[in-house]
Amino acid sequence: MAVELTQAAIDRIGWIKDKENWGERWLRLAVRGGGCSGFSYVVDFVDEPEDKDKHFKFGDVDVCVDLKSYLFLNGITLDFESDLIHTGFKFINPSAETTCSCGESFSPSM
Repeated sequence: MAVELTQAAIDRIGWIKDKENWGERWLRLAVRGGGCSGFSYVVDFVDEPEDKDKHFKFGDVDVCVDLKSYLFLNGITLDFESDLIHTGFKFINPSAETTCSCGESFSPSM
């Protein structure tokens, strides 16, 4: 298993990088304690990955995940949706036992 990005997420990340003139920056995916359900998703852009990060490439989008977060993100799909009610990234996490209603936090089924 690994981390996956939908084409909509790849397109949106590329748009953000172009808009902000971020060129070769990496997308960092991580988790941290907190949120309604126990863990919160973290999405950020960094200049380069850490030495022990897992690396993934989707076209022009480079993604890094630290090893601790990878335990919770392995198998996840990052999507981007935009409609009249919600615009933003959406995490599809088959390892989540529960998620909060906003979709920004989860509790793992480990």
